[in-house]
Amino acid sequence: MQTDWVRQSRSGFLRHWARGVGVIGAVVLLAACKQPAPPEEPVRAVKVLTVGTSALQAQLEFAGEVRARTESRLGFRVGGKIIRRPVEVGQTVKPGQLLAQLDPRDYQLSAGAAQAQVAAALTNRDLASSDFKRYQELKAQGFIGAAELERRETALKAAQAQLEQAQAQSAAQLNQAAYANLYADAAGVVVAVEAEPGQVVAAGTPVLRLAHDGPRDVVFSVPEDRVGAMLPGATVQVRNWASGSLQTAQLREVGALADPLTRTFTVKAALMGQPAPALGSTAYVRPPALSQAGTPAIRLPTSALRQDGKNTAVWVLEPATMQLRSVAITVATLDDNEVVVSAGLSPGMQVVTTGVHVLTAGQKVTLYQARPEVAALSPVTGR
Repeated sequence: MQTDWVRQSRSGFLRHWARGVGVIGAVVLLAACKQPAPPEEPVRAVKVLTVGTSALQAQLEFAGEVRARTESRLGFRVGGKIIRRPVEVGQTVKPGQLLAQLDPRDYQLSAGAAQAQVAAALTNRDLASSDFKRYQELKAQGFIGAAELERRETALKAAQAQLEQAQAQSAAQLNQAAYANLYADAAGVVVAVEAEPGQVVAAGTPVLRLAHDGPRDVVFSVPEDRVGAMLPGATVQVRNWASGSLQTAQLREVGALADPLTRTFTVKAALMGQPAPALGSTAYVRPPALSQAGTPAIRLPTSALRQDGKNTAVWVLEPATMQLRSVAITVATLDDNEVVVSAGLSPGMQVVTTGVHVLTAGQKVTLYQARPEVAALSPVTGR
């Protein structure tokens, strides 16, 4: 009996010991699974810019193209198949130079038929004239009456009218044959080709576009909110894109209707002075009426901007707390490589200019201090 008690006591001790070991193991595992506290975020150094007003430098420019004052779309006055086109784009032509040619065989046949009709009408007229003279002699001798002479006179007039009609038709057919050749009506440069040899064209279909020699215009487009400042006769500055040279131009024509696709108005400015830029070259027009150069405005580098939802915003530093707050701004335009702010900022504010996409609202920062430059040590050579 004593042995059973000892045995029960030993087994109870073992159960309590195993339970204690399990509790200790669980505590150790929980301690091992607990993550360490995250380190505090370091205080970032930022570059700031104190907001102030300065004069605008950029001027409003409109991109345009240099064109001839007069451009003609040349086409044949008759239809047919093009068999020859001896000129190419960019070629200079003279007045009367052959530009293109149609197959003239049908027109030549028509002209030949018209000339044959003229010959037949001429023979009929000569025959009627001889009859009329003979009947005049018979009337003088009293062999015929006045009525018969009048009939012969009427026949002569009809034959004469038929001859004139045939001659007019022959001249028209000869013109038709001549229209198979397309000639330059003025000196200029071929700026476009719109039909090729082998193509059948109708009368009036454009075949070439010829830019006439003479005055040059700069043609550009202006949005409807700016077209009111474009007054015919006003002077503008034109900057050539290739050379950068400036020329003076005068507004010559302002479109009355907006383009249905771009909703802009076409404006033409006549270039004054020589030499004129090459046809088709790019030029920028600076209207003085729309210039804002010298106007005081708040400007910021583009690196200071960020997108906050649908708004454009910047980080503003509060000097008292050295914390950041987001301020929405309104961008009016660009000035060189900077943006012009029309609302949201006032002079004296400090705006962060770099690293704006890694900052958060309320974040504490410090001002960036540039490291002093260390002079490079020259190597020491020993003997």
